[in-house]
Amino acid sequence: QVQLVESGGGLVQPGGSLTLSCVASGFPVDKYGIAWFRQAPGKEREGVSCISMDDGTEDTYYTEAVKGRFTIARHSAENTVTLQMNSLKPADTAVYYCATGLMRYCSASGSSRGMDYWGKGTLVTVSP
Repeated sequence: QVQLVESGGGLVQPGGSLTLSCVASGFPVDKYGIAWFRQAPGKEREGVSCISMDDGTEDTYYTEAVKGRFTIARHSAENTVTLQMNSLKPADTAVYYCATGLMRYCSASGSSRGMDYWGKGTLVTVSP
């Protein structure tokens, strides 16, 4: 049974950092891609980042708004994918979800199409 559980959200000041974790069960994270999405109040869900299966290429995706600030990483021993978020801005405030479609490679566009499995989300609030 595929399950994804996010943690690590919270309240942080602008310019601060948080690390989100997504613990997976029911499948190995080194064999399939896992993505992070976010949904801010009143806005549509958007793809934030994704990491493809471990084929030695470290294929990743980042939406333009987070490039240079967020880093996705896979921790195979813990079957976990993390999202390190630095230089946070109020615009990053959202509920963050991890998701997988049990596909090997990430979408080049950050699309949620085919993402059949979702965690319940963790809230990130960036505010003074």
